[in-house]
Amino acid sequence: MTSTKIQTCVTGFPSIGENRELKWALEKYWSGQIPFEELESTAAALRKAAWLEQKSAGIDYISCCDSSLYDRMLDTAVIFGAVPERFASIEDPAELYFAMARGNSSGPAMEMTKWFNTNYHYIMPELKQNQAYECNSSLPVSRYREAISHGIVPRVNIIGPVTFLTLSRRTDGGRAIDLLPVFIPLYKKLLEDIASAANGRVLVQIEEPVAVSDTHSPTPDVFRQICDALAEVKGVDIIFSTYFDHATEAVKALRDVPLYGIALDFVYGPENLEALEYLNGKKLFAGVVNGRNIWKNNYSRTLALYETISRKVAPENIVLSTSCSLQHVPYSLRSEDKLDQQVRERLSFAVEKLHELADLSSIISGNVAAGSNGPLADNRAVFQSRSALFEMSADNEAARRSREGSRMSRKTAQKALNLPLLPSTTIGSFPQTPALRALRRDYKKGVIRSEEYDLGIKNYIHECIVFQEEAGLDVLVHGEPERNDMVEYFGEQLEGFAFTSNGWVQSYGSRCVKPPVIYGSAARVRPMTVDIIKYAQSLTSKPVKGMLTGPVTILNWSFARDDVPREKICQSIAAAISEEIDDLQRAGIRIIQVDEAAFKEGYPLRRSKREDYEKWAVECFRDAVSTARPETQVHTHMCYSDFSDIFDAIEALDADVISIETSRSGNDLLRIFEHRGYSGDIGPGVYDIHSPRVPSQAELEDEINSRLAVVPAESLWVNPDCGLKTRKWEEVKPAIRNMAAAAVNARKGVVHRG
Repeated sequence: MTSTKIQTCVTGFPSIGENRELKWALEKYWSGQIPFEELESTAAALRKAAWLEQKSAGIDYISCCDSSLYDRMLDTAVIFGAVPERFASIEDPAELYFAMARGNSSGPAMEMTKWFNTNYHYIMPELKQNQAYECNSSLPVSRYREAISHGIVPRVNIIGPVTFLTLSRRTDGGRAIDLLPVFIPLYKKLLEDIASAANGRVLVQIEEPVAVSDTHSPTPDVFRQICDALAEVKGVDIIFSTYFDHATEAVKALRDVPLYGIALDFVYGPENLEALEYLNGKKLFAGVVNGRNIWKNNYSRTLALYETISRKVAPENIVLSTSCSLQHVPYSLRSEDKLDQQVRERLSFAVEKLHELADLSSIISGNVAAGSNGPLADNRAVFQSRSALFEMSADNEAARRSREGSRMSRKTAQKALNLPLLPSTTIGSFPQTPALRALRRDYKKGVIRSEEYDLGIKNYIHECIVFQEEAGLDVLVHGEPERNDMVEYFGEQLEGFAFTSNGWVQSYGSRCVKPPVIYGSAARVRPMTVDIIKYAQSLTSKPVKGMLTGPVTILNWSFARDDVPREKICQSIAAAISEEIDDLQRAGIRIIQVDEAAFKEGYPLRRSKREDYEKWAVECFRDAVSTARPETQVHTHMCYSDFSDIFDAIEALDADVISIETSRSGNDLLRIFEHRGYSGDIGPGVYDIHSPRVPSQAELEDEINSRLAVVPAESLWVNPDCGLKTRKWEEVKPAIRNMAAAAVNARKGVVHRG
């Protein structure tokens, strides 16, 4: 297609390792089994492996500082001395770093929330006006030198100042972005230090994904202001990097700024084609290989896209790239020999995406022979093959779009539950102990028979019920011992889903998830949870919640087909969930929780694209719960999110009770429910489950009383932030006892005041 060698780039690579080596090392370090030096040695080995993997694939632009021991936003906060006052007395750098992330005796962890519309959680920096910020460049400088020592001349990845500030929280009031004049000199100093460590010019990727959002992004002139300032640093070439949607306005503002290049996402932001006329001679890092999904790149479509781009940008200025960091996909397909071959041949993980870039470069550069052999022909054969495995049925909608009765009339019907004021409960899961994981693993491998497995699961459920009754909780859960993951568990019982052996993706810190692969229409073959919830309910007179994952979350936390409308896939999942709800209530289950933890993260970052998603996402949830009778209380749960811009959708879901994560943000997230007058019950988390710290009863009473300042007592539930599967029993038991006792005392206080 061209005689020019088309270069390639990877925006970032997974941190956790091919076999989750970083996860295991972190957890050993936290439990005191290994020293920090061994943790860092493991992380260094993983960085080297990632660099050499990219080098061997022929990638031209390879990053350093694209990985982290916990989170890159946290790394950036540490680089600039943005340490909360409660941790300021901690002298050991490693102890300080992880205290900020996880909390300790000095105080609770920093707030955590979703990275744009992904399932990755970042640590939200805490900033204030009069803090003495400074630049400590040792981390990026050491990573640069480390890459050089392995024969890699890297591009240094830095989260840009606008994104860093926009995603931070001011603890003294005001907007964090107003601190930009304070941080621009710090960023310049950081670039100067990196340049000093380099022999010759150094390439720095300034990541500004906030430029693609029109809900939180500042005006485009702000990007021009910061890039003008950073471009003054001698010895540094800057790539202004965006991803997850289009950044046309920012690119236009940067037209006359002397940048080395601009990175644009053409997978999720096809409108970026309109930005090409503003490049003004800069290199274009064209994100044409999907960094967020695992389906194989369609070379024919990508080559057509390249042709369109090359009509506006000279080939020597085009670099083929991933659309974003590959941290959002699993490491490699190498160990996936158990996948159906028809599914496997259509997939591409991080390592395979390196070779897709190399293939596309070779095809465009004319370095592979045309005809029936070669990567283009092989790729076309995959996409031209027809298989019944991948057929999608016609839309399968639930019989009704909404439940019978209004929320208020249902609340009257649900008084038969006889729940007290400020009812206490948990979100669903209890600790996944090593013994429990071994039980599931042995059963899956055929080491034990089903009778032994069932007995082990029932024993765990019995222990959970006994503990909850002893602790004094009002609404109980069965603890989910049979579930490996809240999405994978249901996917394993639905048609149209496939599962990897090692397709792990980092969610936060050491927490990894293994998303299912949706290749066809979802269909329920048999009841999925009825027998086990029935058993749990038989052990107690208190209500036990039926625990289901909602259709939108199953979709958003899976790797769904990218050639089929997401709405169509979601509708088929909703139909399956509605059948399960009907069977649960027929079995006598009076409270059913349908978790939509990922509802918010499915929202597009551009307002113009949101209405369509919101419409079908709400409809699919309502489809799923449409079989619930008025006397059946429907709960839903949502993880860390800013709910201010989706309140109308939450109201439209028409759940009876919603629980949300608020322990790290106090009442900040909750205010929108007060201001807008939410008509349902709400359980704002009072206990941070992402930290090993055990809150005292007095502390939890303060949290409950704080929530009562915003939510009427008759509408308030008391619960932790999220499920407890990642915690240990020695942490969970005292925390839950304290929470239940705090609820009882707060209840007495409300009655007394009344």
